[in-house]
Amino acid sequence: VSVILQAKMLTMLELSALTPEVLSRVGFVVLVYAFAKITYKGIFELFPSIVEFGLLIPPTINVVLEPLEAQEEVPRGTLRTKSVQLKDPKRKGYIQCFDPSTGLSLGEVKAMNASEVGECVKLAKEAQRSWSKTTFKQRRLVLRTIQKYIVNNLETISRVCSRDSGKPKVDALLGEVMTTCEKIRCINSEGEKWLQKSYRTTGPMMVHKTAYVEYVPLGVLGVIAPWNYPFHNMLNHVISGLFSGNAVVSKVSEHTSWSSGYFTRIVRAALEANGHDPNIVQTITGFGDAGAALVAHPDVDKIIFTGSPAVGKMVMAGAAPHLKPVILELGGKDPMVFMEDVSIAQVLPWAMRGCYQNCGQNCCGVERLFVYEGIYEEFLDKAEKKVKSLRQGVPLQCCGEEGEVDCGSMVMDQQIDIIQELIDDAVKKGATLHCGGKRNVEAGGGYGQFYEPTLISGITNDMRISQEEVFGPVMCVVKVEGDDDDACINMINDCPFGLGSSVYSGNKARAVQMGERIRSGMFTANDFGVNYLIQSLPFGGVKESGFDRFAGPEGLRACCLERSMVVDRIPFVKTGIPAPINYPINTKKGLLFGGSLVGMLYDESWIGKFLSVLGIIKGSF
Repeated sequence: VSVILQAKMLTMLELSALTPEVLSRVGFVVLVYAFAKITYKGIFELFPSIVEFGLLIPPTINVVLEPLEAQEEVPRGTLRTKSVQLKDPKRKGYIQCFDPSTGLSLGEVKAMNASEVGECVKLAKEAQRSWSKTTFKQRRLVLRTIQKYIVNNLETISRVCSRDSGKPKVDALLGEVMTTCEKIRCINSEGEKWLQKSYRTTGPMMVHKTAYVEYVPLGVLGVIAPWNYPFHNMLNHVISGLFSGNAVVSKVSEHTSWSSGYFTRIVRAALEANGHDPNIVQTITGFGDAGAALVAHPDVDKIIFTGSPAVGKMVMAGAAPHLKPVILELGGKDPMVFMEDVSIAQVLPWAMRGCYQNCGQNCCGVERLFVYEGIYEEFLDKAEKKVKSLRQGVPLQCCGEEGEVDCGSMVMDQQIDIIQELIDDAVKKGATLHCGGKRNVEAGGGYGQFYEPTLISGITNDMRISQEEVFGPVMCVVKVEGDDDDACINMINDCPFGLGSSVYSGNKARAVQMGERIRSGMFTANDFGVNYLIQSLPFGGVKESGFDRFAGPEGLRACCLERSMVVDRIPFVKTGIPAPINYPINTKKGLLFGGSLVGMLYDESWIGKFLSVLGIIKGSF
């Protein structure tokens, strides 16, 4: 009532009476009115969720930690090596695990063979029979239990991620923990709505029917996860798989298998605490043969793969004989564009984050930075100072290190050799190396796998570094001559990848216009990386960046069998077969009746419809 009265009073005010105080009051009234209007209906729709999330408290779980999971410092005498070898001839059947930033031995895990993979799939399939019958409310409670543990153990999870992948704990917190929590929040909030029956129109011929699509669990999802984000990449598909009623069998990377034990225990503890069979989630550790066995297993209904295009093609080849569907999220050469009208002080931090977060080991990281000629020299000058200031080293307080670093290590030592080849090729073809450009042999006291934060400019499309994924701490700067939008688009799209992209401009419409011309699966105007924090959006790319999607309703429904359903709309009204087209068929009458039926339904002229009705009558007798 107060809102309405004040709104009426405002209409009687003279324009000259709109003082700052009055304007402030007007603003408040408008906000209150808008909020009331928006939430009036919504409050009743939200009530069941308010009751569920307010009164149904998820249980608290306790996960026992191993010594190297529980503390940053390591026991004295722990093995360190300057040459990480995952295979030990004396320990066949096991993967040797190491901290890539220190060379510390983390122990070993089982390298599963095809038989052991099959046993895991069998357990998961059996558990899925009962899990598929659970309600969305029960599934939400399991995910809320996981999230409760995550929120209460941020430090531990971040530390374990850092130890296994060499990333700073802040990178782990932002890239692993936060994204996982947002995934759970989004699925719990929107997932049930996304998996509700989707009703469809029937058309005039089937007006007496109700048609809809229902989304039912596929059964067993096989996931092959990469090594760059060991926590999130494992839980990502566990979350969507469980919510959609599936079992999930995840083959984790041999390079980050150590942490998978802890992360699996979290999920299993949450399932058990809520009275469910923990076998619904299985984790495979092993080498390529274990992944191949998972792809080929007849009881695995779909494969979700994240990794390189080369291995993605092998996954497709392995799935093809079984006609098994796959989702491929592959490499990227994501462009970031800085037009001449941007503030360098505002955009440079985003270039740094896009190129150096997680030491550049991001599928949607910034691999190509297109800077317009008008700000090119100033940008390079400021960027070089910023890159040179980055601190690189061991991300944890162990082995005499303080852990205060901006860039950690590379997960795979082989990747350093790949990066070096790309840098050397670019310099040979005329690129300018401003800083970095080589292996960092000083970081970590000579142990660990480090590549210096690198800035290189003058990149052209004939260089390998503009066409092949770097996946390392390198800022590759391309000059856009003449501040030409068309030239910029041509360079961007002259690339075999198409995952994400971003454009910065003082003119939002201009940025969006350019984004609409970029051949990529995702685009952001005047921002970077936020697509993935909006989990209602699908994630994926085009060309060699893969196909199909995860996240969003598209990704959740991709975990399901989309089944078309048709049922009677009106009781006692059934579809019958008219005599002229019933067996045995009278061809003459059948053609007359069928043709007239088509005319009655689809002829756009009224006279044609009238004549068709007469034809139906004639053909029926």
